[in-house]
Amino acid sequence: MAQELLNTFDGDLQSVTLQPSETGGQYIIYINGKIIFDRKIFGGFPEIKELKQMVRDVVNPEKNLGHSDKH
Repeated sequence: MAQELLNTFDGDLQSVTLQPSETGGQYIIYINGKIIFDRKIFGGFPEIKELKQMVRDVVNPEKNLGHSDKH
């Protein structure tokens, strides 16, 4: 997922950092300190299409994601 985000948002994202958690099963995605996805809140893991849309909505709302875009 990290590589997919870096490829899709080339120029919009400076980096993707994976940070181990002391709490097992934790999967949270932050952008500039703001939570955009939390596995426990959403009840599972996102599909890459959904994750790209969430990231896009924060970093570059005008970006067209092609086949991954909302319809």
